[in-house]
Amino acid sequence: MPSDTAAAAELLEKLLAQERDIQFDSFGYADAWRVGSRLAELANSRGLSITASLVFGDQQVFHSASEGTSADNDDWLARKFRVVRRFNQASLTVGTRFRARGLDFAIDTGLDPRLYAAHGGAFPIRVRGSIVGILGVSGLTQLEDHDLVVEVLSEQAAH
Repeated sequence: MPSDTAAAAELLEKLLAQERDIQFDSFGYADAWRVGSRLAELANSRGLSITASLVFGDQQVFHSASEGTSADNDDWLARKFRVVRRFNQASLTVGTRFRARGLDFAIDTGLDPRLYAAHGGAFPIRVRGSIVGILGVSGLTQLEDHDLVVEVLSEQAAH
């Protein structure tokens, strides 16, 4: 197994554990506001230029964009969210699963890369196992986008 495939397989285990562990007993509009606001606050305090969005189904219930971002970041979020909806996993988990198998997401799924991006930054919000929403970040590297989302959702899940 090539080292990049082995690294992807190792990362995949970590990502699957995150998805298993970050779940909620309930998650409503007030939670969405708290999580989104916390994410924007963290990004601002760290000087990060990001766009953040939280959706329930097709309804955008939180959105924040900081200086240095553009409509391109909204497009990235929409593409990442489509991956979460289609595969029922975090966008980074999906992309990593393909890389761990030595495959290329865009080529091997046949999905239009203008509509689907299996890049880190969109994470499913699960209530007792079912996806009720998605939190996403765009503007950093895909691992940094993912890690920031996981950090904020982990804080909320701990409360």
